[in-house]
Amino acid sequence: MGENKVALITGASRGIGRACAIELAKAGYDVAISYAGNDEAANKTVADIKSLNVNAKAYKFDVANKDACASAVEEVLKDFGKIDVLVNNAGITRDGLFMRMSSENWEAVINTNLNSAFYMTNPVIKTMIKQRSGCIVNMSSISGLMGNAGQANYSTAKAGLVGFTKSLAKELGSRNVRVNAIAPGFIQTDMTKDLDTEKITEHIPLKRLGQPEDIAKTVKFLAEDAPYITGQVIGVDGGLVI
Repeated sequence: MGENKVALITGASRGIGRACAIELAKAGYDVAISYAGNDEAANKTVADIKSLNVNAKAYKFDVANKDACASAVEEVLKDFGKIDVLVNNAGITRDGLFMRMSSENWEAVINTNLNSAFYMTNPVIKTMIKQRSGCIVNMSSISGLMGNAGQANYSTAKAGLVGFTKSLAKELGSRNVRVNAIAPGFIQTDMTKDLDTEKITEHIPLKRLGQPEDIAKTVKFLAEDAPYITGQVIGVDGGLVI
């Protein structure tokens, strides 16, 4: 256990989560990442983080499982000694029109994208309150702010994270624990690779998709350079939601 700050990031073997892990590692954080299934991607992310001269470890578990989350947080605390930053990033999509949506697809998205934030944050805030410091970043989405046809489950989960963020910020502010959310727009990841990019960029003032690094830099800003910011939802969307 070193003197570095420690970040725990869920869903961080690829995409936005991986970019956040690398960005915080560059800022000198030791990084714990969670992932669901891709061992190869997780191992590569850990190796890339360690190449930046900080410590890193991957934890494989299902963030939709309350007990698995509690055990993982316990393990991270045992391995790293503390958690200074929690990024609730893990998420899935099961898109489809609501009238045809199965309860399984509804529940899978709500459990992974929303309930997981409760399962992860609940044990983490106990240690943050003791430290009297901490930063929690919840990964919402523009879909949670404006809705999206075919994504009732996803939009509901992401909107839920906004309410969760604001309520928790009010509860934890007096303990010097800050809670904010980021609402990404269309970011170039596996989740958006099959979308019609040309059609989408017509509606984005900056006329391009975002990169995972755009989100990662915002996470780093909230963790490192925003001591008086809490309870906010920061849109990183190229101006799509104005």
